[in-house]
Amino acid sequence: MALRMIGDKVMGFMAKHYQAALGNQLATYGLRYEDLLNEDEKEVKEALELADPAIQTARTRRIKRAIDLSYKKKSLQDYAPDMDLELFKKEIYVDVEKIRARDQEYAQLNAHNKM
Repeated sequence: MALRMIGDKVMGFMAKHYQAALGNQLATYGLRYEDLLNEDEKEVKEALELADPAIQTARTRRIKRAIDLSYKKKSLQDYAPDMDLELFKKEIYVDVEKIRARDQEYAQLNAHNKM
């Protein structure tokens, strides 16, 4: 019990530092954490198809801007220092989790067909 509490505290401490480091890297290019999700995964692809067109457009623009800034070896802060970034805002990840849960439930319900 005590070992688990210590492990949880250590993991929480490390997670906060990792999130801060990742946030700094994302802010450099103006990306969100969700922009790093792989579009080739079927759950992510379906969630993007179901998402509002404004969300899809914003995601595409952020990715293109990040590619451009990376190519120019610049930071977003050079162009828009006062821009408010919501680095860990979740717009499609909730849908991705629902789709994964649905697919997992479907697989469990149809497990008897594989015998």
